[in-house]
Amino acid sequence: MRDKRGKFVELATNRVSRTIKDLRLIGNLSNRSAYEYTEDDVRKIVKTLQRELDVMKLRFAGGAQGADRDFSL
Repeated sequence: MRDKRGKFVELATNRVSRTIKDLRLIGNLSNRSAYEYTEDDVRKIVKTLQRELDVMKLRFAGGAQGADRDFSL
């Protein structure tokens, strides 16, 4: 069985890499020749992502867990 540190490193590496890829894919949505969106849409996406990042930081600092929220425009 893996030790806790090894498991953390493996999972963190995979999850952060996947998140970076997904953030880049979200960034691809900024292509106005392929997509139509409003500034309100952009603000909602950024606000939601920032909120989730803030919750993740709090969890690492020993704070309370955030509520699960689904996203939709």
